Amino acid sequence: MGQRAGRPKPKRTFKLEEYQTMTAEADEESSTEEALETCSQKLQEICGMADSRNGAVGLYNIGLNCCLNSLLQVFFMNRQFTMILRRIKVPFEAAEQKASVPYQMLLLLEQMQRSKRRSVHPLDLVRCLSMHNVKLLVLYDASQLFLILWNLIKDQITNVNLVESLDLLHTIQLQQNLVCQKCSAEMKKESNLLMFPLPMFDSDSHPVRTLGDSLRCFFAPEQLVDDNACHCEQCGLETPHLRGLRVTRLPQTLMLHLKRFCCTEGSQTRKISHSLAFPQSLNFSEILTPEQYNQDAQEDDGLYDLFAVVAHSGSANFGHYSAYIWSLTESRWYCFNDSSVCQVRKAAYMWRCACFPSLPPLPAKSGSEI
Repeated sequence: MGQRAGRPKPKRTFKLEEYQTMTAEADEESSTEEALETCSQKLQEICGMADSRNGAVGLYNIGLNCCLNSLLQVFFMNRQFTMILRRIKVPFEAAEQKASVPYQMLLLLEQMQRSKRRSVHPLDLVRCLSMHNVKLLVLYDASQLFLILWNLIKDQITNVNLVESLDLLHTIQLQQNLVCQKCSAEMKKESNLLMFPLPMFDSDSHPVRTLGDSLRCFFAPEQLVDDNACHCEQCGLETPHLRGLRVTRLPQTLMLHLKRFCCTEGSQTRKISHSLAFPQSLNFSEILTPEQYNQDAQEDDGLYDLFAVVAHSGSANFGHYSAYIWSLTESRWYCFNDSSVCQVRKAAYMWRCACFPSLPPLPAKSGSEI
């Protein structure tokens, strides 16, 4: 996962009640540009991270919820997301509060910020998720659970502007260019993604070894034939098509999903464990062709800094998730392993953990730097 290049300086935090008072005052004065500008400046000062007060705080595992814990830590350490979360409308009825995923996430974030302990229990949020069929004692894939959480959060936020902000935060906009291989008629389709599902093998079934190569494989032109053939209006038939992809907009926070799980012939799930190197900084204009990503036509610059890695250890049928996240307030990497949180001494070791997730986290030394 990456964020726009550039890391802001550490700033002070607000308590939940202070923030709600601030936004209420801004709403009353929303008719003036000065009031809106003041509120915007104060919003920039909100750190909104789980590590903002007493150091990084862990989450207890209460029923095979290591995947949930890892994703929650990534959400909470994302400045843009917590700014949106703090602006939600609090449900009035107690039953609605218990069933509101955004509100329960906000309460958990505040609990983590105020806690004097190194870990807290996410029990209320887990109960809330269970009302929406997200069960305990179930092994989830991180990308699958992220999509479930994202849809619940987005569906339960009533403020249209906040929903738009959520879309800007993670939504990738693509354009598919379909060319009929019989009559050469072209058809364009717009589509949205929340993450790039990146292959671990190229078209010749050779292992992909770098993130750049995996992105190039994803964007490579593809022949759509047989069952994947598309309907051509000019031919009036299902015909083979050549599909090309082009990025039309990149989000503030880019999600990349390495497809390490695949199905075998016997419908068994297998984990792909070969290493794949990825850089600390990513530049789309250096990876994709001008036809796939035209930087001059984009509002964004296509530059990202690595912000978080959600790593899986173990086999496809039984494993464990942990998260490696960059702390903006302390300018260092942390390993979040449920209730255990430690600094990662060297970035290179964290990259190895992501490529070879069976490795345990390296214990931190006092005052150590990455």
